[in-house]
Amino acid sequence: MSLDVKQMKSLALAYMGDAIYEVHVREHLLRSGKVKPNQLHRSAITFVSAKAQAAVILHWLEHNSLSEEEEKVVSRGRNAKSGTIPKNTDVQTYRYSTAFEALIGYHYLLDNETRLKELTEWAIQFAEGRND
Repeated sequence: MSLDVKQMKSLALAYMGDAIYEVHVREHLLRSGKVKPNQLHRSAITFVSAKAQAAVILHWLEHNSLSEEEEKVVSRGRNAKSGTIPKNTDVQTYRYSTAFEALIGYHYLLDNETRLKELTEWAIQFAEGRND
């Protein structure tokens, strides 16, 4: 079955992006020497929280780090209506977080491995305070 990723709903892209980014973060944490489950979970939250993801995408938009095509994916993701209201964050932060996840899912499903790796590494560096 072939997917038409460019026509896929933003929330479906975000669903995939959430999982893919989580895997990248977990691998990063293990490679950085963190191995205790509780420590891993607490550390992962600093990367995968809605607040952290929204901060990354806003930084990228502010610094023109994304292509026109990527900005369209982000815009669609930000405007997607999920039907759920987040518990621990405001709606705007949640929407930008969804936009971040949609972008990650978009590149993953298109097999854009180089760009996916670049974006996830930038996001992790940003979350660690090592942004340009």
